[in-house]
Amino acid sequence: MAATPQNPAAETPRRKVSRHRGEGQWAAGHFTPLNGNEQFKKDDDGLNVRTRIETIYSKRGFDSIDPNDLRGRMRWWGLYTQRKPGIDGGKTAILEPEELDDEYFMLRVRIDGGRLTTQQLRVIGEISQEFARGTADLTDRQNVQYHWIRIEDVPEIWNRLEAVGLSTTEACGDTPRVVLGSPVAGIAEDEIIDGSSAIDEIQRRIIGNKAFSNLPRKFKSAISGSPLLDVAHEINDIAFVGVNHPEHGPGFDLWVGGGLSTNPKIGQRLGAWVPLDEVPDVYEGVISIFRDYGYRRLRTRARLKFLVADWGVEKFRQVLEDEYLQRKLVDGPAPDQPVARWRDHVGVHRQKDGNFYVGFAPRVGRVDGATLTKIAELAEAHGSGRVRTTVEQKMIVLDVEETQVESLVEALEALDLTAKPSPFRRGTMACTGIEYCKLAIVETKARGASLIDELERRIPEFDEPLTININGCPNACARIQVADIGLKGQLMLNDQGEQVEGYQVHLGGALGLEAGFGRKVRGLKVTSEELPDYVERVLTRFQEEREDGERFAAWASRASEESLS
Repeated sequence: MAATPQNPAAETPRRKVSRHRGEGQWAAGHFTPLNGNEQFKKDDDGLNVRTRIETIYSKRGFDSIDPNDLRGRMRWWGLYTQRKPGIDGGKTAILEPEELDDEYFMLRVRIDGGRLTTQQLRVIGEISQEFARGTADLTDRQNVQYHWIRIEDVPEIWNRLEAVGLSTTEACGDTPRVVLGSPVAGIAEDEIIDGSSAIDEIQRRIIGNKAFSNLPRKFKSAISGSPLLDVAHEINDIAFVGVNHPEHGPGFDLWVGGGLSTNPKIGQRLGAWVPLDEVPDVYEGVISIFRDYGYRRLRTRARLKFLVADWGVEKFRQVLEDEYLQRKLVDGPAPDQPVARWRDHVGVHRQKDGNFYVGFAPRVGRVDGATLTKIAELAEAHGSGRVRTTVEQKMIVLDVEETQVESLVEALEALDLTAKPSPFRRGTMACTGIEYCKLAIVETKARGASLIDELERRIPEFDEPLTININGCPNACARIQVADIGLKGQLMLNDQGEQVEGYQVHLGGALGLEAGFGRKVRGLKVTSEELPDYVERVLTRFQEEREDGERFAAWASRASEESLS
């Protein structure tokens, strides 16, 4: 740990200076005052709540749960209380937590690298049907989320998941969350480097380790050697992006400080090239900086992105090298601009071994347990028993022989899981929304599904890559700021003066090496009812005004406010 810096006030004894409270950085000796979250973490490590769940809460029921466990430490094991049914969005910010809490939980299963066997997928599906009323949403962080989970059933669910190598450990909370990975790692023809071994080592070394279980806030990470840049590296706290070094060969370009929510920031390159076998060490160094120097006084400034913004990349790299790695990192090149129009791996693609992988698109990540078990059966019948989840709420079946491809595609279509989706089906994502989320203000999943249907009916000829991301609140779980069309849920007045669900519109956001945040047109809000009309109108204007080869994001950045309204 770094030495405590000199107090600036000591250098000017003649001038009365009030003592700065600091930002709650442990490495600077700032251990107080503590906000409520920091207090309950100090009182007891979040990982310890598992014993109480297994021995007390699951036996005595929901009412026996300590409030600091219920709304705090249980997140360390993937558990959030879900929204009580019937509470409208206008009350989200008004009611007390106990008034919003239902006696059921959302439970998140972490799937590092998006890697699943069909045995694991079948167990996920069976748990959904037996304990979660059939729910099993695919998230944009490669996880699966259940709803309607009773505390009495949690130990049995853990037993079943862990029997097949799955876990909910630190799927939520102020912890190292799931490590995103390329869903075609190790099989893609164009892969620069396979980062799977690094993900495995990070899981072994970091996840569930109490040295890293009390972070200032969540810590999101991604590792991919795909030239498609397929893990949204730009908006993670730490990301390793595959590159070829002119002298040292394949390795990873290191990024830090990305994140969205209400104060979005694109991650920044440290200019360092990291070989595969050093990725876990560098990951541990960066997460240690976050633990020791991260801001803990205010939750609103507790993400790594704020520290990186204040320090700058030069200081961040220097601290990483001097205090944590005790060596210099190798300078390295930036990744190349991806050439593919999509980076979600949907469709039929040849693997480097001559087989094929087939990516398919559910509607806005909404699946169910019965469907997941059927996918497992199809993957076993047509492939080798390996499936993957993606950061776009999609899935992939690996290792399909050429003679089996057409049969698999047809079988998926019969489940409404198309490998040949329209741009609207392919590019629309939605967060959990008011159906289950206590932070949400509006509905999202059903709205996204109906929007897809309307756009496919109204403008079937539209064939450009397009992302439409729908979020139920300002927290950006569905990445609204980096979508072509980002929709942030809010309440608004319609033409009749009635309060209704609607969206603030962001236009022209993007990921990739030209990543940027969407443009907000002053006063542009759309009611849920008017949403299909609005999107149709904007896309029609895009088709009329675009230059040859121009993407929607580029057009939206230059279009007039009239064209975007």
